[in-house]
Amino acid sequence: METTNSAPEEAHLSGDLHELNEREWFDKVYQGDKVPQLTLRAVLMGGLLGALMSISNLYTMLKVGWAFGVAITACVLSFVIWKVVRLFAPKLSDMTILENNCMQSTASAAGYSTGATVGIAFGALLLITGKHVDWTILFPWTLVSALLGVVLAVPMKRQMINREKLPFPSGIAAAQTLKSLHSHSAEAVKQAYSLVAAMFIAGITGFMKNGEFAWQLAMKLKLPELIHFPIKHRGIDMAALPGFGLEPSLLLAAAGMLVGLRVSLSMILSALFLYFIVSPELLQAGIISKPSDLIKGWALWTGSAIMVTSGLTAFAIEWKTIVRSFTGLKSDKQEGESDPLAAIEVPNSWLIIGVVPLALASVILQYVAFSINPLVGFTTVGLSFLLALVACRATGETDVTPMSAMCKITQLTVAVLAPRNITTNLMAASVTANIASSSADLLTDLKSGYLLGANPRKQFLAQLIGVFFGVAAIVPAWYMMVPNQAALEAMQPPSVQTWYAVATALSEGIDKVPVSARWSMLIGGIIGIVLAITDKYLPPKIKKFTPSAMGLGLSWVMPFSNALAFFIGALVVEIWKRINAKNAEIYYVPVASGAVAGESLVCAMIAIVNAAAALARH
Repeated sequence: METTNSAPEEAHLSGDLHELNEREWFDKVYQGDKVPQLTLRAVLMGGLLGALMSISNLYTMLKVGWAFGVAITACVLSFVIWKVVRLFAPKLSDMTILENNCMQSTASAAGYSTGATVGIAFGALLLITGKHVDWTILFPWTLVSALLGVVLAVPMKRQMINREKLPFPSGIAAAQTLKSLHSHSAEAVKQAYSLVAAMFIAGITGFMKNGEFAWQLAMKLKLPELIHFPIKHRGIDMAALPGFGLEPSLLLAAAGMLVGLRVSLSMILSALFLYFIVSPELLQAGIISKPSDLIKGWALWTGSAIMVTSGLTAFAIEWKTIVRSFTGLKSDKQEGESDPLAAIEVPNSWLIIGVVPLALASVILQYVAFSINPLVGFTTVGLSFLLALVACRATGETDVTPMSAMCKITQLTVAVLAPRNITTNLMAASVTANIASSSADLLTDLKSGYLLGANPRKQFLAQLIGVFFGVAAIVPAWYMMVPNQAALEAMQPPSVQTWYAVATALSEGIDKVPVSARWSMLIGGIIGIVLAITDKYLPPKIKKFTPSAMGLGLSWVMPFSNALAFFIGALVVEIWKRINAKNAEIYYVPVASGAVAGESLVCAMIAIVNAAAALARH
């Protein structure tokens, strides 16, 4: 799914650099040769934090259908951890701001760039086949596609960041966070410790909710997984519908805090409509045989239609961005040997050295693992590069990586080249997902480095190293967290179900969808198109009162409890802002980020421990 982040400090940090050309930046801002940057401790810290965050993001992707950027969380955790380390080893020096920036790049690559393929595509394939793909396929598949994304971003950096100075708001926010922490700003330190405190409290909540240990149960330290609402409506026991209740989860509420009231309000209103208006009609007409089939058996198709059509329409509306993606790249040779950045920028020769073997490896893997025709394989890689260009520019201009739309374009293309082949459809889209997300993530991190005067070549190497940390963590975590199809279905993963629905419809034909759901898909598709258009062209004062297509769609592919928790979190922030706007703006993002990381990590670890224990018993 797409990720969004806010960067309120954008103008403050980037304003002075906006008018500088490359030569002036090199003379006035660059300090990558004077200050330690790509050090062993920075890479190890980033790699280990990123490995943990990759597991966290895998869980959140499965649980709520959302991936969250890890750069700022990694910066804050590294700052706090290093302060603790220095208490026991005072002779150690503080990390420099460029070391922490390099650490952030490593952590971001490990924590964000490797999860798209594992958490969504291979999850959908598990739903279809009922069995896992072997790790000897999953590991190189994830590694190669993530590395391809990093390498393919090379020719985009100088044009989008140095010359056009695209905002990449999350990159600016991460740079501002590092500046504040290294200036020992009291406000920044409080934000750091509030993130850690929220992480700890949410971790305890996750343990009490998901833990099933004997001593825990004996001490009555167990929260219910769901507090059911005992409501009967039109003769239906609403508690029998999927997730109709309140889930005591700080993770879900924190996710609502981050995505905001518009999305969360759309989710809860749409969920109420589905549960109280639509579901009784479906049950009484016999369209679905039992309440538990509401989402998987019917609503999933409509929710997917809303998200797919809105994403593709939004993508098409931004045609100027698409055009700029292909016309904006310029040769870096124009300044010849006098180019002051030649020794520090990533040379385009690295692009050739990296892309050729990685592209061949990807095509070979597609053929060997899933019998994907090499022509389709090369088309997938080439198309993924073009779509990565668009995704990077969209991220730079809006801070939204339209990963879903990119993948759907690949799926539509492959549906023509390899019709009625659901595995090919899914796996081709997974290549695009990893390449696009990895490229956009690298440029976001390079934006931070540009603002701080870092050496982009060293930062690129840190990003490459981070991919290895992430893959090494997320592949075994996937098998341990989701040991079988039943474990995956128990999580009711919205993004996985959406990919499954789209791939099924494209590969097996619309006749596989219930007739009533087809009509609902048509209505949902139209709603998605209209909302994407209004989202683009309505004035902001009016747009904030229109529904969010993402919120409407998600609420029909996830349990009611998720939508309710999202809404509660967003409502808390809204009330907080009305009581003390300044305090809320300072603390709600670090508090929410810490809660997401804390609970997701603990819940992921519990799932892994439970799976390992079950394996040991057998």
